[in-house]
Amino acid sequence: MQDVIIIGGGAAGLSAALLLGRSRRSVTVIDCGQPRNAPAAGVHGFLTRDGVAPLELTRLGRADLAPYDVRVEDGTVVSADRTDAGYCVSLESGASFEAKRVLVTTGLVDELPDIAGLSERWGKDLAHCPYCHGWEIQDQAIGVIGNGTFAAHQALLFRQWSANVTLFLNNAPQPSEAELEQLAARGIPVVTGSVARIHSTDDAVSSVELADGSQHPVQALTVQSRVVARAGFLAGLGLVPTANPFGETIESDEMGLTAIPGVWAAGNVTDMKATVLAAAQGGANAAVAINMDMMAEELAAAVAAHTA
Repeated sequence: MQDVIIIGGGAAGLSAALLLGRSRRSVTVIDCGQPRNAPAAGVHGFLTRDGVAPLELTRLGRADLAPYDVRVEDGTVVSADRTDAGYCVSLESGASFEAKRVLVTTGLVDELPDIAGLSERWGKDLAHCPYCHGWEIQDQAIGVIGNGTFAAHQALLFRQWSANVTLFLNNAPQPSEAELEQLAARGIPVVTGSVARIHSTDDAVSSVELADGSQHPVQALTVQSRVVARAGFLAGLGLVPTANPFGETIESDEMGLTAIPGVWAAGNVTDMKATVLAAAQGGANAAVAINMDMMAEELAAAVAAHTA
């Protein structure tokens, strides 16, 4: 039996594995190889690794684990169950692993609006976070596709990176009077009507077509996706995602402990706003908490044995 099973091998999971390995804990990382940021050309805002390809960051992270008692298993977890000694995690392949503690770092799935031609631009010239990809589309004609109450805020946010921003209201609510005034003050036009299609030319977005047939030239797009935690396998433990205005995530405290004793969560699966760097820090925080929790249990057992 391992000390810890980490489900998910992205920045959060590998960061936790590194710290736990250095704490002389035995760890198994199980990774399905489908990181949320895989479509992106590079990871940005990660000190010393700005622009590195997502899968290259994963490769480098795995290489860092080599000196420690950490193994990485490729596979997809389908269930997690409580045992007398801890937890048993089962994979799609039929394999299973047991550990005293579990850390979930599986991230999120982005659900985009059902607009023809939109999903093909994801990770290219369709961005969701200006801090991650705003620099790459700076000073371009950016179209904000409305998809909820966050639309006006998103348009105002991207205005930091370009003076040419248009809010296509689509199915988003009408902005408030205060928001309309802010948008006007920043020179952001609001185009009403549903978006029917996104047009691309030579593998680059070129225009937004509305339901009335009108087309509006753009060079880049942004939209607020609905995010859903990759956590269906936790249902057997009674741990299900909690709904919020942007989707569903796993609830945890500031150190990653969930409502289930012995189960932690870190990264986007519990914090949808976390960048890759913040996800790595979340994994490190959870690793410290897990190690301290195990130390307390071991100390209690040692004291009881000594007293006896």
